[in-house]
Amino acid sequence: MPNTITQAKIFSCTQSVELAEKIAIAFGTHLGNVITSTYSDGEFQPSYEESIRGTRIFIIGSTNPGPSNLMEMLLMIDAAKRASARHITAVLPYFGWARQDRKDKPRVPIAAKLVAKMLEAAGATRIITMDLHADQIQGFFEKPVDHLFASTIFLPYLKDLNLEQLTIASPDMGGSKRAYAYSKALGSDVVICYKQRAKANAISHMELIGDVTGKNVVLVDDMVDTAGTLTKAADLMIERGALSVRAICTHPILSGNAYEKIEKSKLEELIVTDSIPLKQQSDKIRVLSCAKLFAGVMYNVHHNKSIASKFIM
Repeated sequence: MPNTITQAKIFSCTQSVELAEKIAIAFGTHLGNVITSTYSDGEFQPSYEESIRGTRIFIIGSTNPGPSNLMEMLLMIDAAKRASARHITAVLPYFGWARQDRKDKPRVPIAAKLVAKMLEAAGATRIITMDLHADQIQGFFEKPVDHLFASTIFLPYLKDLNLEQLTIASPDMGGSKRAYAYSKALGSDVVICYKQRAKANAISHMELIGDVTGKNVVLVDDMVDTAGTLTKAADLMIERGALSVRAICTHPILSGNAYEKIEKSKLEELIVTDSIPLKQQSDKIRVLSCAKLFAGVMYNVHHNKSIASKFIM
């Protein structure tokens, strides 16, 4: 018999339907039919309303907290496994719980490793994700992981801005590698913010390493949560003589009063992807879609083609 490639099917968890629809269109298909029933106590049950036996399926869903997003992904994978899908690829535009990637003090979990093991135990045969909080999280999986970079989306946008005296900045020491990669691609200088936290999401002190006088600064980070670090860094750079400050952050978690902080800050623009849907609109926030990036990688994975061309850095 000839070795034919069966049609791929794309399904979405409830929190990522808008992005999944864009991915399906770019892929050249439509979203599969899945219904989620919810009990009065909050328990829910996804159900595939079409046959997936022997097919490759892609399940799209970011696993940002609360826990129901991750649980829905696990149930979708388990249901697909029990329905005899041949390949089950979990597409996680945002891999949640990734900040807990190591023990930074006694008696705490390594949640990122736990999530990886749960996805594999549920039945995922491949993972596609974007801008992990730490690259080494790929090593928590035994299954193949395609780790995409949002720089594929952001770099063309930054180049189109044609900013003079461009400087790339990292809002903390941990993001310096990402900042250096952007600066190399753009041929710009790099500055780094050094911060100390009093506790999670609370900065007690911040200093700037490098000169931003007369520069147009672009802060680079993988996520923006409460926006405390970004807005504090932007205000500090304007005080130190920067002409303008923008920020690019892949995942717009934007919890608490993040929107208010952004509106009141010296940030000229915050550029994000649609890996997580925005809770509200803001004139300062520009969304660049990652749908074509994911669709291209999913298409190549399904047709057993290389995805090396999808990586800028």
